[in-house]
Amino acid sequence: MGNVRIDPLAPMQRIGVLTGGGDVPGLNAVIKSVVYQTTDMDYEVLGIRRGWEGLTHLRQGQTLDPDYVRLLDRNNTRGIDRTGGTILHTSRTNPAKIRRSGLPKHLAPEKAESLRVSDQGYDLTPVVLDNIAHLGLEYLIVIGGDDTLSFAKKLDCKGVRVIGIPKTMDNDVQGTEYCIGFSTAISRAKEAITRQRTTLGSHERIGIFRIFGRDSGFTALYTAYVTSGRCVIPEVEFELDRLIEILLEDKRNNPSRYSFVIASEGAVWRGLAVAEYGEADAYGHKKKVDIGHALGEEIRQRTGEETMVSDLTYDLRSGDPDALDQIVAITFANVAVDLIREGARGRLTAVRDGKYTHVPLPDANLGARRIDVPRMYNLSRYRPHYAGRIGSPLLLSTVDS
Repeated sequence: MGNVRIDPLAPMQRIGVLTGGGDVPGLNAVIKSVVYQTTDMDYEVLGIRRGWEGLTHLRQGQTLDPDYVRLLDRNNTRGIDRTGGTILHTSRTNPAKIRRSGLPKHLAPEKAESLRVSDQGYDLTPVVLDNIAHLGLEYLIVIGGDDTLSFAKKLDCKGVRVIGIPKTMDNDVQGTEYCIGFSTAISRAKEAITRQRTTLGSHERIGIFRIFGRDSGFTALYTAYVTSGRCVIPEVEFELDRLIEILLEDKRNNPSRYSFVIASEGAVWRGLAVAEYGEADAYGHKKKVDIGHALGEEIRQRTGEETMVSDLTYDLRSGDPDALDQIVAITFANVAVDLIREGARGRLTAVRDGKYTHVPLPDANLGARRIDVPRMYNLSRYRPHYAGRIGSPLLLSTVDS
Protein backbone atom coordinates (compact mmCIF):
# COMPACT_ATOMS: atom_id res chain seq x y z
CA MET A 1 0.00 0.00 0.00
CA GLY A 2 3.02 2.30 0.37
CA ASN A 3 2.89 3.42 -3.28
CA VAL A 4 -0.89 4.07 -3.43
CA ARG A 5 -1.82 7.75 -3.47
CA ILE A 6 -4.76 8.88 -1.34
CA ASP A 7 -6.20 10.95 -4.23
CA PRO A 8 -4.84 9.72 -7.58
CA LEU A 9 -6.55 12.65 -9.40
CA ALA A 10 -4.82 15.37 -7.37
CA PRO A 11 -1.87 17.06 -9.13
CA MET A 12 1.55 15.90 -8.03
CA GLN A 13 3.81 18.42 -6.33
CA ARG A 14 7.54 18.22 -6.92
CA ILE A 15 10.62 18.24 -4.73
CA GLY A 16 14.03 18.68 -6.32
CA VAL A 17 17.15 17.22 -4.72
CA LEU A 18 20.76 17.86 -5.71
CA THR A 19 24.27 17.12 -4.46
CA GLY A 20 27.04 19.67 -4.97
CA GLY A 21 30.78 19.94 -4.33
CA GLY A 22 32.96 16.98 -3.40
CA ASP A 23 31.31 13.60 -2.95
CA VAL A 24 31.26 11.85 0.44
CA PRO A 25 29.87 8.53 1.65
CA GLY A 26 26.22 8.77 2.70
CA LEU A 27 24.80 10.95 -0.07
CA ASN A 28 22.81 8.11 -1.63
CA ALA A 29 21.28 7.28 1.74
CA VAL A 30 19.93 10.83 1.91
CA ILE A 31 18.51 10.63 -1.61
CA LYS A 32 16.81 7.29 -0.98
CA SER A 33 15.34 8.39 2.35
CA VAL A 34 13.90 11.57 0.82
CA VAL A 35 12.22 9.51 -1.90
CA TYR A 36 10.84 6.91 0.49
CA GLN A 37 9.52 9.44 3.00
CA THR A 38 7.71 11.56 0.40
CA THR A 39 5.94 8.67 -1.33
CA ASP A 40 2.69 9.23 0.56
CA MET A 41 2.88 13.03 0.61
CA ASP A 42 1.65 13.62 -2.96
CA TYR A 43 5.14 14.65 -4.00
CA GLU A 44 7.31 13.29 -6.75
CA VAL A 45 11.05 13.72 -6.49
CA LEU A 46 13.23 15.04 -9.29
CA GLY A 47 16.92 14.35 -8.97
CA ILE A 48 18.92 17.30 -10.31
CA ARG A 49 22.11 15.93 -11.85
CA ARG A 50 25.63 17.40 -11.62
CA GLY A 51 24.93 19.79 -8.76
CA TRP A 52 24.06 23.39 -9.59
CA GLU A 53 25.03 22.73 -13.21
CA GLY A 54 21.76 20.85 -13.52
CA LEU A 55 19.83 24.07 -12.93
CA THR A 56 22.01 26.28 -15.13
CA HIS A 57 22.39 23.98 -18.14
CA LEU A 58 19.18 21.97 -18.50
CA ARG A 59 17.15 22.42 -21.67
CA GLN A 60 13.51 23.28 -21.20
CA GLY A 61 11.10 21.22 -23.24
CA GLN A 62 8.07 18.99 -23.12
CA THR A 63 10.01 16.26 -21.36
CA LEU A 64 12.62 16.32 -18.63
CA ASP A 65 16.15 16.85 -19.91
CA PRO A 66 17.76 13.42 -19.29
CA ASP A 67 21.23 14.96 -19.02
CA TYR A 68 20.23 16.97 -15.98
CA VAL A 69 16.96 15.72 -14.51
CA ARG A 70 16.00 12.27 -13.31
CA LEU A 71 12.65 11.18 -11.89
CA LEU A 72 13.32 9.25 -8.68
CA ASP A 73 11.06 6.59 -7.19
CA ARG A 74 11.23 3.67 -4.81
CA ASN A 75 12.27 1.24 -7.53
CA ASN A 76 15.26 3.14 -8.89
CA THR A 77 16.53 4.16 -5.44
CA ARG A 78 15.94 0.86 -3.64
CA GLY A 79 19.58 -0.22 -3.34
CA ILE A 80 21.50 3.02 -3.76
CA ASP A 81 22.17 3.48 -0.04
CA ARG A 82 24.53 0.50 -0.14
CA THR A 83 27.05 2.35 -2.27
CA GLY A 84 29.15 5.48 -1.94
CA GLY A 85 29.30 8.57 -4.11
CA THR A 86 26.11 10.11 -5.48
CA ILE A 87 23.87 8.65 -8.18
CA LEU A 88 23.02 12.22 -9.17
CA HIS A 89 26.69 13.07 -9.76
CA THR A 90 28.09 16.42 -8.69
CA SER A 91 30.05 19.48 -9.73
CA ARG A 92 31.56 22.61 -8.21
CA THR A 93 29.45 24.91 -10.39
CA ASN A 94 28.60 28.27 -8.84
CA PRO A 95 25.68 29.72 -10.84
CA ALA A 96 26.54 33.24 -9.70
CA LYS A 97 30.06 32.96 -11.15
CA ILE A 98 30.02 31.20 -14.52
CA ARG A 99 32.91 31.78 -16.90
CA ARG A 100 32.19 32.49 -20.55
CA SER A 101 33.65 29.11 -21.52
CA GLY A 102 31.21 27.41 -19.14
CA LEU A 103 27.99 28.98 -20.40
CA PRO A 104 25.25 26.62 -21.62
CA LYS A 105 25.65 26.18 -25.37
CA HIS A 106 21.92 26.66 -25.93
CA LEU A 107 21.83 30.02 -24.10
CA ALA A 108 20.97 32.79 -26.56
CA PRO A 109 23.78 35.37 -26.97
CA GLU A 110 21.49 38.28 -26.06
CA LYS A 111 20.37 36.46 -22.93
CA ALA A 112 23.97 35.70 -21.97
CA GLU A 113 24.93 39.34 -22.47
CA SER A 114 22.17 40.44 -20.09
CA LEU A 115 23.68 38.16 -17.42
CA ARG A 116 27.28 39.33 -17.80
CA VAL A 117 28.74 40.86 -14.63
CA SER A 118 32.39 41.15 -15.72
CA ASP A 119 34.56 40.61 -18.77
CA GLN A 120 34.52 36.82 -18.42
CA GLY A 121 31.96 36.35 -15.61
CA TYR A 122 28.21 35.70 -15.73
CA ASP A 123 25.55 35.43 -13.02
CA LEU A 124 23.07 32.74 -14.05
CA THR A 125 20.88 33.06 -10.96
CA PRO A 126 17.91 34.20 -13.13
CA VAL A 127 18.37 31.09 -15.27
CA VAL A 128 18.27 28.89 -12.15
CA LEU A 129 15.08 30.60 -10.95
CA ASP A 130 13.49 30.15 -14.36
CA ASN A 131 14.41 26.46 -14.47
CA ILE A 132 13.07 25.86 -10.96
CA ALA A 133 9.77 27.39 -12.06
CA HIS A 134 9.81 25.37 -15.31
CA LEU A 135 10.28 22.12 -13.37
CA GLY A 136 7.49 23.09 -10.97
CA LEU A 137 9.60 22.56 -7.86
CA GLU A 138 7.76 23.35 -4.64
CA TYR A 139 10.91 22.64 -2.63
CA LEU A 140 14.60 22.16 -3.32
CA ILE A 141 16.72 19.99 -1.03
CA VAL A 142 20.39 20.92 -1.37
CA ILE A 143 23.03 18.54 -0.01
CA GLY A 144 26.42 20.18 0.17
CA GLY A 145 29.19 21.96 2.02
CA ASP A 146 29.62 25.67 2.68
CA ASP A 147 30.20 26.53 -1.01
CA THR A 148 27.14 24.69 -2.31
CA LEU A 149 25.00 25.96 0.57
CA SER A 150 26.09 29.55 -0.06
CA PHE A 151 24.13 29.56 -3.31
CA ALA A 152 21.22 27.80 -1.58
CA LYS A 153 21.15 30.77 0.79
CA LYS A 154 21.02 33.12 -2.20
CA LEU A 155 18.03 31.24 -3.61
CA ASP A 156 16.34 31.37 -0.23
CA CYS A 157 16.68 35.16 -0.29
CA LYS A 158 15.07 35.09 -3.75
CA GLY A 159 12.00 33.29 -2.40
CA VAL A 160 12.82 29.68 -3.31
CA ARG A 161 11.79 27.12 -0.70
CA VAL A 162 15.14 25.56 0.16
CA ILE A 163 16.16 23.00 2.78
CA GLY A 164 19.88 22.34 3.22
CA ILE A 165 21.62 19.17 4.38
CA PRO A 166 25.30 19.57 5.39
CA LYS A 167 27.90 17.23 3.99
CA THR A 168 31.67 17.53 3.99
CA MET A 169 34.46 15.40 5.36
CA ASP A 170 35.96 18.65 6.70
CA ASN A 171 32.99 18.98 9.13
CA ASP A 172 33.22 22.77 8.87
CA VAL A 173 29.70 23.94 7.95
CA GLN A 174 28.47 26.70 10.25
CA GLY A 175 25.58 25.91 12.59
CA THR A 176 26.08 22.17 12.99
CA GLU A 177 28.42 19.93 14.95
CA TYR A 178 28.25 17.21 12.31
CA CYS A 179 28.31 16.93 8.51
CA ILE A 180 27.72 13.76 6.52
CA GLY A 181 31.01 12.16 5.48
CA PHE A 182 33.04 13.12 8.55
CA SER A 183 32.89 9.84 10.47
CA THR A 184 33.80 7.74 7.44
CA ALA A 185 36.76 10.01 6.71
CA ILE A 186 38.09 9.63 10.26
CA SER A 187 37.54 5.86 10.22
CA ARG A 188 39.37 5.50 6.89
CA ALA A 189 42.23 7.74 8.03
CA LYS A 190 42.65 5.72 11.22
CA GLU A 191 42.75 2.47 9.24
CA ALA A 192 45.31 3.82 6.76
CA ILE A 193 47.61 5.20 9.46
CA THR A 194 47.38 1.98 11.46
CA ARG A 195 48.44 -0.01 8.39
CA GLN A 196 51.27 2.34 7.48
CA ARG A 197 52.72 2.34 11.00
CA THR A 198 54.30 -1.00 10.09
CA THR A 199 56.24 0.60 7.25
CA LEU A 200 57.24 3.56 9.39
CA GLY A 201 58.50 1.19 12.08
CA SER A 202 60.29 -1.14 9.66
CA HIS A 203 62.27 1.76 8.21
CA GLU A 204 62.44 3.88 11.39
CA ARG A 205 61.06 6.91 9.61
CA ILE A 206 59.10 10.03 10.45
CA GLY A 207 55.68 9.95 8.79
CA ILE A 208 53.74 12.92 7.47
CA PHE A 209 50.11 12.19 6.66
CA ARG A 210 48.45 14.91 4.59
CA ILE A 211 44.71 15.17 5.03
CA PHE A 212 41.91 17.43 3.74
CA GLY A 213 41.14 20.63 5.65
CA ARG A 214 41.73 23.84 3.76
CA ASP A 215 40.34 26.25 6.36
CA SER A 216 39.52 24.03 9.33
CA GLY A 217 41.42 21.27 11.08
CA PHE A 218 38.62 19.01 12.31
CA THR A 219 39.61 16.05 10.14
CA ALA A 220 43.28 16.22 11.19
CA LEU A 221 42.47 16.83 14.86
CA TYR A 222 40.00 13.97 15.20
CA THR A 223 42.25 11.58 13.29
CA ALA A 224 45.03 12.51 15.71
CA TYR A 225 42.60 11.94 18.58
CA VAL A 226 41.95 8.31 17.58
CA THR A 227 45.54 7.50 16.56
CA SER A 228 47.30 9.25 19.48
CA GLY A 229 49.18 11.29 16.90
CA ARG A 230 50.44 14.83 16.49
CA CYS A 231 48.68 17.20 14.14
CA VAL A 232 49.03 20.65 12.61
CA ILE A 233 45.93 22.61 11.62
CA PRO A 234 44.99 25.75 9.64
CA GLU A 235 43.77 27.60 12.74
CA VAL A 236 47.31 27.96 14.14
CA GLU A 237 50.66 28.64 12.50
CA PHE A 238 53.00 26.09 14.07
CA GLU A 239 56.64 26.45 15.07
CA LEU A 240 58.57 24.10 12.80
CA ASP A 241 61.56 23.72 15.16
CA ARG A 242 59.25 22.82 18.02
CA LEU A 243 57.36 20.25 15.92
CA ILE A 244 60.64 18.63 14.84
CA GLU A 245 61.79 18.49 18.46
CA ILE A 246 58.57 16.70 19.46
CA LEU A 247 58.74 14.23 16.55
CA LEU A 248 62.35 13.35 17.37
CA GLU A 249 61.39 12.87 21.00
CA ASP A 250 58.50 10.59 19.99
CA LYS A 251 60.84 8.62 17.74
CA ARG A 252 63.41 8.09 20.53
CA ASN A 253 60.74 6.96 22.99
CA ASN A 254 59.05 4.58 20.57
CA PRO A 255 60.39 0.97 20.70
CA SER A 256 59.77 0.79 16.93
CA ARG A 257 61.69 4.03 16.40
CA TYR A 258 59.17 5.98 14.36
CA SER A 259 56.90 8.99 14.81
CA PHE A 260 54.32 10.79 12.71
CA VAL A 261 52.28 13.96 12.30
CA ILE A 262 48.94 14.53 10.56
CA ALA A 263 48.92 17.75 8.51
CA SER A 264 45.79 19.56 7.33
CA GLU A 265 46.21 20.73 3.76
CA GLY A 266 45.77 24.31 4.98
CA ALA A 267 48.34 24.11 7.78
CA VAL A 268 51.47 26.25 7.59
CA TRP A 269 54.48 26.88 9.80
CA ARG A 270 55.35 30.33 11.04
CA GLY A 271 57.44 32.31 8.59
CA LEU A 272 56.36 30.30 5.54
CA ALA A 273 54.40 32.13 2.86
CA VAL A 274 51.20 30.26 1.99
CA ALA A 275 51.66 29.32 -1.66
CA GLU A 276 48.73 28.65 -3.97
CA TYR A 277 48.68 27.74 -7.63
CA GLY A 278 46.40 27.16 -10.58
CA GLU A 279 43.18 28.89 -11.56
CA ALA A 280 40.66 29.62 -8.82
CA ASP A 281 37.50 27.48 -8.88
CA ALA A 282 33.98 28.87 -9.06
CA TYR A 283 34.06 29.70 -5.36
CA GLY A 284 37.43 31.48 -5.47
CA HIS A 285 39.62 28.65 -4.14
CA LYS A 286 43.05 27.94 -5.61
CA LYS A 287 45.00 24.77 -4.87
CA LYS A 288 47.50 24.96 -2.04
CA VAL A 289 51.06 23.73 -2.37
CA ASP A 290 51.31 20.25 -0.84
CA ILE A 291 52.09 20.80 2.86
CA GLY A 292 52.93 17.11 3.24
CA HIS A 293 55.85 17.04 0.82
CA ALA A 294 57.05 20.49 1.87
CA LEU A 295 57.08 19.49 5.53
CA GLY A 296 58.67 16.11 4.84
CA GLU A 297 61.50 17.65 2.85
CA GLU A 298 62.10 20.35 5.46
CA ILE A 299 62.32 17.77 8.26
CA ARG A 300 64.71 15.64 6.21
CA GLN A 301 67.00 18.57 5.45
CA ARG A 302 67.06 19.83 9.03
CA THR A 303 67.49 16.47 10.79
CA GLY A 304 68.89 13.98 8.28
CA GLU A 305 66.04 11.64 9.26
CA GLU A 306 64.25 9.66 6.58
CA THR A 307 60.65 10.73 6.11
CA MET A 308 57.62 9.09 4.51
CA VAL A 309 54.87 11.30 3.10
CA SER A 310 51.42 9.78 2.58
CA ASP A 311 48.44 11.57 1.01
CA LEU A 312 45.24 10.65 2.85
CA THR A 313 42.78 12.70 0.84
CA TYR A 314 40.54 11.27 -1.87
CA ASP A 315 40.61 7.75 -0.47
CA LEU A 316 38.84 9.02 2.65
CA ARG A 317 35.79 10.21 0.69
CA SER A 318 35.40 7.12 -1.51
CA GLY A 319 33.36 3.99 -0.99
CA ASP A 320 30.37 3.22 1.21
CA PRO A 321 29.58 5.09 4.46
CA ASP A 322 30.29 3.77 7.93
CA ALA A 323 27.42 3.15 10.34
CA LEU A 324 27.44 6.64 11.88
CA ASP A 325 27.35 8.41 8.52
CA GLN A 326 24.54 6.09 7.40
CA ILE A 327 22.55 6.91 10.55
CA VAL A 328 23.07 10.67 10.21
CA ALA A 329 22.31 10.64 6.47
CA ILE A 330 19.01 8.82 6.98
CA THR A 331 18.05 11.04 9.92
CA PHE A 332 18.96 14.32 8.20
CA ALA A 333 16.81 13.26 5.23
CA ASN A 334 13.87 12.57 7.52
CA VAL A 335 14.35 15.90 9.33
CA ALA A 336 14.33 17.64 5.94
CA VAL A 337 11.08 15.94 4.97
CA ASP A 338 9.56 16.85 8.35
CA LEU A 339 10.46 20.49 7.67
CA ILE A 340 8.79 20.31 4.27
CA ARG A 341 5.72 18.77 5.86
CA GLU A 342 5.61 21.68 8.31
CA GLY A 343 6.03 24.26 5.53
CA ALA A 344 9.41 25.46 6.81
CA ARG A 345 11.99 26.97 4.44
CA GLY A 346 15.50 28.39 4.52
CA ARG A 347 16.58 25.81 7.09
CA LEU A 348 19.62 23.54 7.50
CA THR A 349 19.38 20.15 9.17
CA ALA A 350 21.89 20.10 12.00
CA VAL A 351 23.27 18.53 15.15
CA ARG A 352 23.65 20.81 18.17
CA ASP A 353 24.68 19.65 21.64
CA GLY A 354 24.57 16.14 20.21
CA LYS A 355 20.89 16.44 19.24
CA TYR A 356 19.19 16.64 15.86
CA THR A 357 17.67 20.02 15.07
CA HIS A 358 17.53 22.63 12.32
CA VAL A 359 19.02 26.10 11.98
CA PRO A 360 18.94 28.90 9.38
CA LEU A 361 20.94 28.28 6.22
CA PRO A 362 24.45 29.56 7.00
CA ASP A 363 25.58 33.02 6.01
CA ALA A 364 28.40 32.66 3.48
CA ASN A 365 30.15 35.68 5.02
CA LEU A 366 30.82 33.64 8.18
CA GLY A 367 33.22 31.35 6.34
CA ALA A 368 34.04 27.86 7.54
CA ARG A 369 33.45 26.71 11.12
CA ARG A 370 36.79 26.44 12.88
CA ILE A 371 38.28 24.62 15.84
CA ASP A 372 38.08 26.26 19.26
CA VAL A 373 41.84 26.04 19.77
CA PRO A 374 42.06 26.67 23.55
CA ARG A 375 39.46 23.98 24.29
CA MET A 376 40.42 21.42 21.67
CA TYR A 377 44.11 21.74 20.78
CA ASN A 378 47.31 21.55 22.83
CA LEU A 379 49.48 24.30 21.34
CA SER A 380 52.66 23.18 23.09
CA ARG A 381 52.38 19.51 22.12
CA TYR A 382 50.58 19.73 18.74
CA ARG A 383 47.92 17.24 19.70
CA PRO A 384 44.27 17.18 20.86
CA HIS A 385 43.28 17.85 24.45
CA TYR A 386 41.99 14.63 26.00
CA ALA A 387 41.10 15.77 29.53
CA GLY A 388 38.09 17.80 30.62
CA ARG A 389 35.58 16.16 28.31
CA ILE A 390 32.73 15.84 30.84
CA GLY A 391 29.73 17.76 29.54
CA SER A 392 31.01 17.85 25.96
CA PRO A 393 28.84 16.59 23.07
CA LEU A 394 29.60 13.11 21.73
CA LEU A 395 31.82 14.62 19.04
CA LEU A 396 33.55 16.89 21.57
CA SER A 397 33.08 20.17 19.71
CA THR A 398 30.18 22.57 20.13
CA VAL A 399 28.62 24.68 17.37
CA ASP A 400 29.84 27.88 19.03
CA SER A 401 33.44 26.80 18.48
